Amino acid sequence: MAKVLMVLTGADSLTLADGTSHPTGYWAEEVVASHRVLRAAGHEVDLATPGGVRPTVDEISLDERGGVEKAAGEEFRAYLDSLADQLGEPLTLADVTAADYDAVYIPGGHGPMEDLARDRDLGRLVSDTDRSGKIVAALCHGPAALLSATGEDGAFTFAGRKLTVFTDEEERQGGLKEAAPYFTESKLRDLGAVVEGGPAWTSKVVVDGNLITGQNPQSSVDTAHQVVEALKARGAA
Repeated sequence: MAKVLMVLTGADSLTLADGTSHPTGYWAEEVVASHRVLRAAGHEVDLATPGGVRPTVDEISLDERGGVEKAAGEEFRAYLDSLADQLGEPLTLADVTAADYDAVYIPGGHGPMEDLARDRDLGRLVSDTDRSGKIVAALCHGPAALLSATGEDGAFTFAGRKLTVFTDEEERQGGLKEAAPYFTESKLRDLGAVVEGGPAWTSKVVVDGNLITGQNPQSSVDTAHQVVEALKARGAA
């Protein structure tokens, strides 16, 4: 059994390009589907947030506003309720080290753009995890969290690495559009990441060594399965 740290945004709002505040949080399906796959494979999954704050679910990820059917939304909410103890008292990122885990897994929602993208504790954790050859995984807007990772020389940890992320096209079609404070795909490209986007709203997973990324909510299950296979290949299963 491997130990996986799932890092959730602690943000409940996102500052938009015009300075206004937009309610957000983590995306329910990405947490539920990923957590379920990891636990079904027998792995231990801990939850952590910046400052150990209770994470907020993005309410639109539980109903038709987020393209979620009623039955699915109810199922997601029930699963999250089963994690109430962990969600109520998540670990504090500053207290976690790469040595404690076999993988770090970061789901999305727009929240990571607000806090995880510039969280120094997460940047340290992700850089140390990558340096040790352990798995770094991120999904949808979760790769925004990788923006926090720099080496001792100040260079972006994932420059030159292949990855995917919620694309600029998807942000414009079904995300925040031009109200977004930045486009995560473009930001990662600007820092030197090699972004490989698939067709909008279809599953796309990119594996580059120990870095595993999924493009969108449609990629949740496939991303988690890739992490399970990578853990198995590394003898951590």
